[in-house]
Amino acid sequence: MADMTDFTHGDDWDVEEGKSKTQVKKEMHQLQALGEELIALSPAARAKIEMDDELKDALALADKLKVKREALRRHVQFIGRLMRTRDIEPIERALALIRNTNQAATRKFHLVEDWRDRLIADSNAVTDFIAQYPQVDIQQLRTLIRNAKKEQEKNQPPKAYRELFQLIKPAILEE
Repeated sequence: MADMTDFTHGDDWDVEEGKSKTQVKKEMHQLQALGEELIALSPAARAKIEMDDELKDALALADKLKVKREALRRHVQFIGRLMRTRDIEPIERALALIRNTNQAATRKFHLVEDWRDRLIADSNAVTDFIAQYPQVDIQQLRTLIRNAKKEQEKNQPPKAYRELFQLIKPAILEE
């Protein structure tokens, strides 16, 4: 007769390199989180990641299930199960690359915002900006700064403020 502690449900968690059930569950949750991160990516970003057709199809179906919460939850578990049998290291590397690209773009965007605010707040910042980014049209830069200051004083809509951002953005992003 079988002992009460025997697992007869086909689970092979105890065979896996002597891992505890808690460790196996933790790894499964990590794979599900990785699957959720893949689902959150746009289809174009996902196309840059090398994966097999079955996983691609599962992610495409997840896009359709986003409206149905419970179905999506179960599907995320399925994607986690699929990922158990795959080499996830290349997927993780590709995701890390995408994350770093997004973070770098965000940092550049914040740099553009900081410069815009400095240009409006400090009149000496114009000289620093021109020294660092000589390709910007100086006359248009000074005009937009002046107009943005006037808009702020008169509490008008920030048209020149936005135009100033659009003027300095290409110069900073090219760097």
